[in-house]
Amino acid sequence: MTRFNAWNVIKNGLNGQTGWDRQWRDPEVKKEYDVVIVGGGIHGLATSYYLAKNFNIKNIAVLEKGWIGGGNAGRNTTIIRSNYMMPGSHQFYEHSLKLWENLSHELNYNVMFSQRSHISLFHSPTARDVAARRYNIMKLHGTDAELWNIDKLKKNIPYLNYSNARFPILGAAVQKRAGNARHDAVVWGYARAADQLGVDILQNCEVTNISRTNSNIDSLETTKGNIKAKKIGFAVAGNTSRLWEMTGLVNLPIESHKLQAFVTESIKPLLDHVIVYGVAGAHFYISQSDKGSLVFGGDLDWYKSYAQRGNLPIVQDCAEAAMAILPSLGRIRIVRHWAGVCDMSMDGTFFICKTPINNLYLNAGWNYGGFKAGPASGWYFADLIANEKPHNFIKNHNLERFENGINLDERGAGPDPKLHG
Repeated sequence: MTRFNAWNVIKNGLNGQTGWDRQWRDPEVKKEYDVVIVGGGIHGLATSYYLAKNFNIKNIAVLEKGWIGGGNAGRNTTIIRSNYMMPGSHQFYEHSLKLWENLSHELNYNVMFSQRSHISLFHSPTARDVAARRYNIMKLHGTDAELWNIDKLKKNIPYLNYSNARFPILGAAVQKRAGNARHDAVVWGYARAADQLGVDILQNCEVTNISRTNSNIDSLETTKGNIKAKKIGFAVAGNTSRLWEMTGLVNLPIESHKLQAFVTESIKPLLDHVIVYGVAGAHFYISQSDKGSLVFGGDLDWYKSYAQRGNLPIVQDCAEAAMAILPSLGRIRIVRHWAGVCDMSMDGTFFICKTPINNLYLNAGWNYGGFKAGPASGWYFADLIANEKPHNFIKNHNLERFENGINLDERGAGPDPKLHG
């Protein structure tokens, strides 16, 4: 496969762009694989890549029911950060951020990672104290973290609503290494890199049924035929519950809710940062894309759904939240909006774990955090599948944690999935 470098760009510019290979193969389906990963999003593709790269496992397939980049990977607002404080969670997301920082070089593919800073506004002395606790814990772990007072915030972002605001701004918690990336470029980069290592990427290959004998899965029935595997990993986000039912298992602690996102018409450069706030029931985050569109979102829909389309109440809620801190956006038009399906766990924290089925492994429960977690998710999931035991950082991210009284509630919202947006 042709590598991306300056010489090849110049050469193909002179020969009419005829020297580029396909980004990944369209292989024939094998009857059996050593590992099958169900789900061709960032988590599934990253898992297959690290299985091949870190553990030299070659006979791997990724099954994607649609096309690469057509699921949640292409339906999110692409925010990347590591401002977590819970044991295990902090180390996990910091590892993911470090992988992001070198990902374009590692994959030989520009994922357009922009470390433009994550600015989390606070609106009361109590919120400032909560942010100070979290960010001080981050600093103790060696992660960059700053608290900006109102004067420094005004100097860096002068166009926020600092006067007569619905939610008075007192300052912000800032992580400068955070930012965002191009969602489809990431999955294309992982798909291309995994394919180079021999991974079969099977698009339009939906799992329709699962054949199981006692505590083992025998085969997966798909739209491209019957596929056997020694080990199977689920990384299907909002569709986890559907596949879980196919295995005959019950009591999965996940609910599927839809999360809407919005894009405006393109405007001149305005937002150099990712800006976030949450107060008094409002929740909002916004950044500007390379094409000039403002990309933003807020709370998920509180009812359970597999839909991938939006509805008016959330449109109104997000528009009001935008106007509360950026009234200058009032005349900008929204050109499209959509929804991704989030697998919301009871405590707002993910699962990377073994299951009651011997050869089935679970990667799920990402709530709002799936995109930024992608590289580390693939790294730790591959480690679990290859070594048959979880890394120490994710040892409590299992299905049994609720039975054992372990609540990894980063937000402190309690055991209600819809409250962890």
